[in-house]
Amino acid sequence: MSQIGKQIVDFKVQAFANNDFKTVTKQDVLGKWSIFFFYPADFTFVCPTELEDLANMYDQFKATGTEIYSVSTDTHFVHKAWHDTSDTIKKIKYPMLADPTGVLSRGFDVMIEEAGLAERGTFIVNPQGEIVAYEVIAGNVGRNADELLRRLKALQFVAAHPAEVCPAKWEEGKKTLKPGIDLVGVI
Repeated sequence: MSQIGKQIVDFKVQAFANNDFKTVTKQDVLGKWSIFFFYPADFTFVCPTELEDLANMYDQFKATGTEIYSVSTDTHFVHKAWHDTSDTIKKIKYPMLADPTGVLSRGFDVMIEEAGLAERGTFIVNPQGEIVAYEVIAGNVGRNADELLRRLKALQFVAAHPAEVCPAKWEEGKKTLKPGIDLVGVI
């Protein structure tokens, strides 16, 4: 069943961010663009490469008014321990959400029940708290922050310009399309 347009679940979880613990709720997410970046577990193999990719581009995401939330079913204590021991994870400035009860993983429908872990799911959430894009891929394949940023910018563009659409591989500043009968069969 499609997640597009679905309101995110109400939640209150612990996070590790800026070398401290804090609480993050649905209310903290509303009013801005957000990315929920689910991954299976801390202290693994593919996960740190993805989280580093996001960390390296975090300033570009922040420049769009977007917050990134990485999410695993580990506790905030495990996030801190991973941060303290891994040079890769030390680069992370975005909040690392702890989901040991699975409220987020189940709410976004990415929980692998038999393992107690989250699938590799990426969700872009608009300021109204609605999912506007998502992908869930096999656990043995990492994701690409460049494509995620491109997709986010396209979604923000069409939200601000509802009469226009972004064609394949659209990049910021490139030509968009205005749907209408004059385009039918022309493209």
